Amino acid sequence: VIGMRQRGGRTVAGLLSGTDAVTLNEEIRNNIEPGSTVYTDDHSGYRRVKYSGYKHASVNHGTGEYVRGDVSTNGIESVWALMKRGITGVYHHTSKKHLARYVDEFTFRLNDGNVKRHTLDRLESMTKATVGKRITYKKLIQ
Repeated sequence: VIGMRQRGGRTVAGLLSGTDAVTLNEEIRNNIEPGSTVYTDDHSGYRRVKYSGYKHASVNHGTGEYVRGDVSTNGIESVWALMKRGITGVYHHTSKKHLARYVDEFTFRLNDGNVKRHTLDRLESMTKATVGKRITYKKLIQ
């Protein structure tokens, strides 16, 4: 799973086929405007991000570094913490088959669940997001 949290903005998250540099850089290019600053952890797959038209800085979680000045992954880490609490407290278990659906649900909650927005606006967002996404019980359990 990869997630990108825009500073003060929306979260984009989804499943990846791998965590190699080519896959990660492609996902970043598909979701982040060139010239933006990208903060990551020290995973080796991110090392070439700077060659794709981005400013890049990372923190080394392996040495206990989580913040260095403005550089951190705390924004996306809070997304994962919320999702993990939701899975543990509500669903209790996830399967690989349906993991993308859980990621989509929690991403939607973060992006459109702001209680400062009028309830009808939030319901409209949810309704629009479900158009064309019908899944039958039979398909769900296959």
